[in-house]
Amino acid sequence: MVSGRFISLEGGEGVGKSTQLRALAAALAERGVESVVTREPGGSAGAEAIRNLLMEGSDDRWDARSEALLFAAARADHVGRAIRPALARGAWVLCDRFVDSSRAYQGGGGGITDAEIMALHGFGSLGLLPDRTFLLTVSPAEAARRLSLRDAAGTDRMGSKPADYQARLAARFAEMAAGEPGRWRVIDADAPADAVTAAILAELAGWLP
Repeated sequence: MVSGRFISLEGGEGVGKSTQLRALAAALAERGVESVVTREPGGSAGAEAIRNLLMEGSDDRWDARSEALLFAAARADHVGRAIRPALARGAWVLCDRFVDSSRAYQGGGGGITDAEIMALHGFGSLGLLPDRTFLLTVSPAEAARRLSLRDAAGTDRMGSKPADYQARLAARFAEMAAGEPGRWRVIDADAPADAVTAAILAELAGWLP
């Protein structure tokens, strides 16, 4: 019996997902709710090993199909060893990206069909989807500003994708959110971080103690 809640945060590079995950975990702790903050690719020992393969190297290290298979394998381990056990004990799982990122990056950005990605997800992770997915959006100018700050510390393969890829990515995320309004909520992340956190918590109010 699953009694916890599974929340994912999605969006392009530089939208502030990590900042919001930390804030959400703190807000849940104040309410006496256990949370598990995790990420994709990663979140379990096997998935973290695959993450190293995915996130390092040149932009053309993997083609879209190879990436999709690696992400699906990492996700299967993550779901089986971390996400489902946490949900079963009543914890909230707060995840930085999930299968929707594969649908956007390898789908909208890489040309793999949604049906192909979801078929891999159905096999590897038994089709698990978040209870609520938040799409954090920022203006192109703000995204560029944040990425320029990140560049000082080095950018991984995903952050180094070209501008046309980033545009396709944003369009695909918006398309998914519009197509599944029951699960998705779109949050303007150009706002100050505390305002973004408040907007997310407002959307979760019905589930909070």
